[in-house]
Amino acid sequence: MLSDFDPSQIQDEGARQAIIQLLNLVEELKRENTTLREEVQRLRDENNRLKGEQGKPSIKPGPKPSKHSSETERRQPKPWRKGRKIDQIKIDREEVVKVDRSRLPADARFKGYEPVVVQDLCIKTDNIRFLKEKFHSASQHESYLAELPVGYQGEFGPGLRALVLVQSYSCGMTEPKIQEFLTNCGIRISAGQISNLLSQPEPVWQQEKDAVYQAGLGSSEWQHMDETGTRVNGVNHYCHLVCNPLYTAYFTRPAKDRLTIISILQNQSEPHFLFNQDTPTWLAGFAIPQWAQRQISQWPQDILLSRAEVAERLHSQLGRLNEQQQARVYEAAALSAYYQQTTWPIVPVLLTDDARQYAAIARHQALCWVHEGRHYKKLSPYLAYHQHLLTDFRGQFWQFYHQLQHYRASPTADLVEQLRADFDTLFSTTTGYDLLDQQIATTKAKKDRLLKVLDYPAIPLHNNPAELAARQRVRKRDISFGPRSPTGGAAWDTFMSLADTAKKLGVSFFAYVYDRVTQKFVLPSLAELIQLRSPASHPISAA
Repeated sequence: MLSDFDPSQIQDEGARQAIIQLLNLVEELKRENTTLREEVQRLRDENNRLKGEQGKPSIKPGPKPSKHSSETERRQPKPWRKGRKIDQIKIDREEVVKVDRSRLPADARFKGYEPVVVQDLCIKTDNIRFLKEKFHSASQHESYLAELPVGYQGEFGPGLRALVLVQSYSCGMTEPKIQEFLTNCGIRISAGQISNLLSQPEPVWQQEKDAVYQAGLGSSEWQHMDETGTRVNGVNHYCHLVCNPLYTAYFTRPAKDRLTIISILQNQSEPHFLFNQDTPTWLAGFAIPQWAQRQISQWPQDILLSRAEVAERLHSQLGRLNEQQQARVYEAAALSAYYQQTTWPIVPVLLTDDARQYAAIARHQALCWVHEGRHYKKLSPYLAYHQHLLTDFRGQFWQFYHQLQHYRASPTADLVEQLRADFDTLFSTTTGYDLLDQQIATTKAKKDRLLKVLDYPAIPLHNNPAELAARQRVRKRDISFGPRSPTGGAAWDTFMSLADTAKKLGVSFFAYVYDRVTQKFVLPSLAELIQLRSPASHPISAA
């Protein structure tokens, strides 16, 4: 609509401003009309269902790329080059292939061998009937029975148990398909036995995950964090994940509030609470009234409290505070405990989207530029003039993003001041398209968190690693719906953490699981590998 119309060509200032306001009014009315049409259709469908009729059929479109993706603008093309795989292939045996001597002429001379590598796989059963020696002592009235070899327990050997774990948590196979595969290989195993192998892991696996998480938290200057929806026995939960280039850790929790985030950073099911000299700073930052702060200063200091103990004091002494203010008191106490403890590394920089629960946790928070760009991608102007304005500004947005990428590659003090000035100029733009101008102002208000990279160039500009890890959980959820118990949820978290971490470290997850199941412990732990590969950089102070 009005594809060639440009209000900037109108000479009269008053008329130009009136036309710009009129165009914004048209945009607003169009958006309101679309919303009302959708609401009217929904009410009609509901009315028809109440009368026993059918509403408008919901025909879901086929899978297609998200219209909010910004990969085209964000990514710069790289030259494609096919990598060599021959050097990465493990040679298990060599076999000499001889030339039929009857074909050779009399003057043929041997010139060595020409290697050809062929990859193959041998799948066969290795069922064992153990004959355990048994002795009986009449004098002691006791029988003595031989132990099975290390790694063998129950009805299934270490190779099968490792394979089932890898197929489920690394390859994304459903339990029925795992059973079908094993049946085709000659194994007789029930669906319940497969479920038990996947959802009832031994405690050693949780210990491995804890070690990975602790090493990962201390391995870099920053941590990515995100969450996605999941279910446990049909009840809505959230899968939180923390990661960096060396590891990924998953945590399933009933909520996604700030207290949950703090407890995850301490690897606890519930946060600890503490009031000390740091608490007034947190309370002031959360705008807790002065009279309440004075009352809290009289509470026991430097003593870990339970949630029930804090709740009792809030109820009896601070009942005048509203629900949100009381929640901030809990968070201030939890943050005081988090920064007081020394068991788990303090996260200096948390790289996230702009969800509220991530604010005020780490001393430094960096925001994801890709997520910020989606806000502009979601604008859908009706008028062609506004479409052009949005397209032009989005081009400038991603041009500035690429300038920040160049700064990360070669940071200099001169570039810092220039980029800060360019940010102010770009996000002070007034286009005349109200919705776009409102979003530009919103982005400008996030300046300190979006430009955290200027202070710490090692920090990435986006939170894509966390979103990719969340996508792994979404795929697992799509094929398996969700765990049916908290124990199963913990198993999902544990093995998905180990599988994703092994992938990042270039470790065969099957070899790793098999090494642990057989209790050989030939391979180093993933936590040790994380510590060895941690970047030798100056850490950011948490203060």
